[in-house]
Amino acid sequence: MVIVAFDDPVMTARALVLRDMEKTGVADAEGVSLLEESLAQRAWWLEQWPDGRPFVVGLVAQDVQDALLESAGRWPVCTACEHSTHALYVDPDLGGPDPSWVCEEAGVVVAPVGGL
Repeated sequence: MVIVAFDDPVMTARALVLRDMEKTGVADAEGVSLLEESLAQRAWWLEQWPDGRPFVVGLVAQDVQDALLESAGRWPVCTACEHSTHALYVDPDLGGPDPSWVCEEAGVVVAPVGGL
């Protein structure tokens, strides 16, 4: 389990998603730039909708996943299935409290966001 002690949901999202990026080898300059772009957009979004705090981590993970698809391919790749090339997905789908990476093919939770 990953524990992040930030009260700022944007900083929490940064720490958790960056950890997953580092663990999966996509935390290069381009990947981190994509993460920072998402964080800037979500910080603005959060200013407009303060009640969205519980959604930020999952939304940032999805933003980075979508952005990496164009440059790095599927991310993160499933580790639950043998010889897998399919991506994991964030659940709940549009963010929410305690988002996790799930394998839709096997129907299992692989790890919480930040716990790959």
